[in-house]
Amino acid sequence: MNHNKFLYLVGFLSVFSACKSPDNAAPMQQERVIPVSVTEVTEEMVANTINYPSTVVALNETELRAEVNGYITGIFVADGAQVSKGQKLYEIDRIRYQAARDQAKANLQIALTNLDKIKKDLDRYVMLDEKQAIAKQIVDYAQFDYNNAKAQVEGARANLLNAETNLSRSIIYAPFSGTIGISQVRKGALVTAGVTLLNTVSATQPIAVDFMVSEKDIQQFVDFQKQANIQRDSIISLGLPNGQIYSHFGKISMIDRAVDQNTGTITVRSIFDNSKGELRVGMNVDIKILNKIATPQIVIPYKATMEQLGQTMVYVVSDSNTALPNMVKLGFKLGDKVVVNEGLSVGQKIVTDGLINLRPNDKIVINTPTDTTK
Repeated sequence: MNHNKFLYLVGFLSVFSACKSPDNAAPMQQERVIPVSVTEVTEEMVANTINYPSTVVALNETELRAEVNGYITGIFVADGAQVSKGQKLYEIDRIRYQAARDQAKANLQIALTNLDKIKKDLDRYVMLDEKQAIAKQIVDYAQFDYNNAKAQVEGARANLLNAETNLSRSIIYAPFSGTIGISQVRKGALVTAGVTLLNTVSATQPIAVDFMVSEKDIQQFVDFQKQANIQRDSIISLGLPNGQIYSHFGKISMIDRAVDQNTGTITVRSIFDNSKGELRVGMNVDIKILNKIATPQIVIPYKATMEQLGQTMVYVVSDSNTALPNMVKLGFKLGDKVVVNEGLSVGQKIVTDGLINLRPNDKIVINTPTDTTK
């Protein structure tokens, strides 16, 4: 009996001490309540887009290779720089090529001098032959020597041309304007004609994007190619690797000559302005072709989206007024709105303002819109 009274007393004191003074109790953490604005997810009639995986390519690209043997004595351009047509890029040791050119010049002069002497002798022998004052055989020999001397002059000229060509090839110039890559050789490196790769130059303004389309869609792209105002109509846009839409619209420049019999597809090339150098050769991008036939699509304000680790998220309002993070896949951007391809349903409510202070599962209070009609 005494034992039961003791337990009762201990329990009473515990409850009493817990409730005695709120000042002595540990303060409870205050629940976050974030004021936000929301909107209901609805459908709108929009012209959807068809995406084609594509690759950025240069309209003109060439490998720079050594055309003569020797050591690199000069590099006159920085890696990745913009170059102009005819700009001096590399120099290969020119000393022996200059010497060969000078030797060839001298040999040509000797051959020309010898030819002139033999020609004078031949003219004199022909004159004497006309007067029958010289043996015919001497004239024949002189003619033979003259023909040999002419051939020696032509040979000397060919040797000079070859020497001058080698000398000119000891300097490598930009074949066209564009962007140069990272140099594959450094000053002092030994290069071999036709083998050693020095660098690569690509024409990057404008730039091309290649993609494959089904053979059944060829006529549609033929029609696009004929439309001069296609860029103004925003029919061809470009999705970048970071999910953003490229700031310039494109136009169809070329359709390949033949369909691949194995895949039933054909290569189409579009052209884009690249004045800011945002597009790089080899980038994997998406060509987006606008379908002008409108269909119902889920559209939300673009400001309601957030980028996190390469994914796009919106906050959906739960039945208990909490903000739940929800991953979505975006489609075509329409001004200040964007099409949502996956992740949302009609009737859901999403947060549009107040995102900066919002954390997952925060309690929210919805701002009441101000009545501006009064």
